[in-house]
Amino acid sequence: MQKNIQIHFLGASGTVTGSKFLLKLPEITILVDCGMFQGLKKLRELNWQQLPVKASDIDIVLLTHGHLDHTGFLPRLVNMGFRGAVWGTAPTLEIAEIILRDSAKIQEEDAERANKEGFSKHKPALPLYNTKDVEKALTLFAGKNEGEWVTISDSIQARFQYNGHILGATFIELDIHGKRIVFSGDIGRNNDPLLRDPKKPDYADILFLESTYGARLHSGENTPEKLERIILETVEKNGTLIIPSFAVERAQLLMYMIWQLHRQGKIPPALPVILDSPMGTAALNIFLKHHDWHKLNQKECAEMSNRIRIVQSFRETWEIIDTPGPKVIIAGSGMVTGGRVLTYLQQYIGKPETTVMLAGYQAEGTRGRQLLEGVEEIKFFGKFYPVKARIEILEGLSGHADQAELIDWISNIRDTPKDIFLVHGEPQSSDMLRVKLSETPGWNAAIPELFEIREIDLSLM
Repeated sequence: MQKNIQIHFLGASGTVTGSKFLLKLPEITILVDCGMFQGLKKLRELNWQQLPVKASDIDIVLLTHGHLDHTGFLPRLVNMGFRGAVWGTAPTLEIAEIILRDSAKIQEEDAERANKEGFSKHKPALPLYNTKDVEKALTLFAGKNEGEWVTISDSIQARFQYNGHILGATFIELDIHGKRIVFSGDIGRNNDPLLRDPKKPDYADILFLESTYGARLHSGENTPEKLERIILETVEKNGTLIIPSFAVERAQLLMYMIWQLHRQGKIPPALPVILDSPMGTAALNIFLKHHDWHKLNQKECAEMSNRIRIVQSFRETWEIIDTPGPKVIIAGSGMVTGGRVLTYLQQYIGKPETTVMLAGYQAEGTRGRQLLEGVEEIKFFGKFYPVKARIEILEGLSGHADQAELIDWISNIRDTPKDIFLVHGEPQSSDMLRVKLSETPGWNAAIPELFEIREIDLSLM
């Protein structure tokens, strides 16, 4: 039997989002991750295009974790003809379900608003996929245990290994004809307040390594201290602190840190703290369910949840907006690409007493990146809004390993991989990591381009 493997870089190559890596072997075709492109318009438009491979030829999808840029293309893939299985850990599949349902709902609402208000050039504006498409995709989900080898075919096995980053996240090891291929997924950080330290691979013939923060080291700022300062300064101005947040893990981490500040008496005890994210609320329920995936016990989870007002309806959103006085609002989405946070920004971003605190990576082309770069006005709902609010970044909350942590993550690999591909990074980040790898540990890495194809003969390794 031939042992050639053809690798198609269908996403997260030369960019951060849209993770899709296709492995084509004579006997099977495997897709690792199935993410949606986000950010720049030229990238988002790729979501509407046909893949350069036939979806019906893909036999199985393996998911590293549940984030939209790793799972958000699944309903579209099913529409294109995919009928295989989708494997991931139980928390990953549960998170993917709520993220896909939310994604479809937002797309349906955006299309409806665009058609009603006439600000789309498409007549009519359509969602990329709808709720019914998501339901079809969910029927293909099959949960797998973390840390156990599972058989894909006679000569191929897979293993999902704990990776921090978010609940359920893993790196994926594939043993193919006796050779080991490792997909890092998104690597979490050591000493995370909520998640355990990531496991490390011990061997790889071919390594796919993320490079989101490959060009930098995370700041050494005291994150709880900065959060406390920003809250108190906003309260002093009788203003509103809006935190656009990723619904999974980041929202829970913010809740945890605010709860700790409350317990320590460092913020006003009666200060309203609101989680307004239907997806964040659903993610919190998954967090409470899977105690073996994080550090908090049941009592701590309950106390943390009780400190936060969890919004149940859009009517409550407007009640909160209409209620005077200082408050802290955690709302999706984390890169300000959609969700409830836009409703709050519509009302508050033009007020100088407002603080908008970004709490994670902001991809190129997103509204979050625009705010970070100091734009004077921002567009959403088809209109421009002046930015008078103070913009802050809480860097210590990043769920991605930085350059030093990426180098540490590969430190247990006993032999130099034959092929190393740097993915999931903007060009400068990937190239800086490439240079660092050439120095320490002396590895040569390639930076594939989007839609590039590599062919590797496994028998020569």
